[in-house]
Amino acid sequence: MKKIALVHATPLAIEPIHHAFSESWPDAELMNLLDDSLSKDRNRIHDDEIFFEKRIAALAHYAMKCRADGILFTCSAFGDAIDKVANAQHIPILKPNEGMFRLALEQGRKIGMVATFKPAVKGMVDEFEMMKHELGIPEATLETVLVEDGRQALAEGNVEAHNQLVAEAVANMPACDAYMLAHFSTSCAKDTVEKKTNKMVLSSPEGAVSLLKKHFSQE
Repeated sequence: MKKIALVHATPLAIEPIHHAFSESWPDAELMNLLDDSLSKDRNRIHDDEIFFEKRIAALAHYAMKCRADGILFTCSAFGDAIDKVANAQHIPILKPNEGMFRLALEQGRKIGMVATFKPAVKGMVDEFEMMKHELGIPEATLETVLVEDGRQALAEGNVEAHNQLVAEAVANMPACDAYMLAHFSTSCAKDTVEKKTNKMVLSSPEGAVSLLKKHFSQE
């Protein structure tokens, strides 16, 4: 049994990733680390990356002290900081969207993405651009739409309003080969989006679990 540390910057990410593990990898042992000030600080601090790098590294080091076999960060706003700590360690440390990006690029070359947390968007777009070149698919394109009202609705406990806002955003986007729900918290809209649009919809929790499980199956 593998012990996987889940590192959260918002409690909104906890249920979606636990659900994804229960569906795809139920025998993994999960531990949760939550620093819910991270996303709040990211929203208001824009000029001090070292501040975030130190905090991400500290969370990863604590997980390793707890003998985690792998670490999955569930917030999409800290990609560069996660890369730095991942490159310095011997266990798999994943960003939340790596698996979803790979799955999307398997579906085609024109990809759509709906985000609800503005500070995460630029980093995710940069990650997508980097990955498409790593995979030898430079012609792939990413169309992104931001639905900030959706995150507010979810924070207020109005899941139905959040899901409808995300579904409407996808329905109004140009035709794509696949549509991605950018954050772990956004994944609760997947069924609503699929029913409303009849389009291929991918969520980051399912992609992350798939990629992490694949890593350990190859050992």
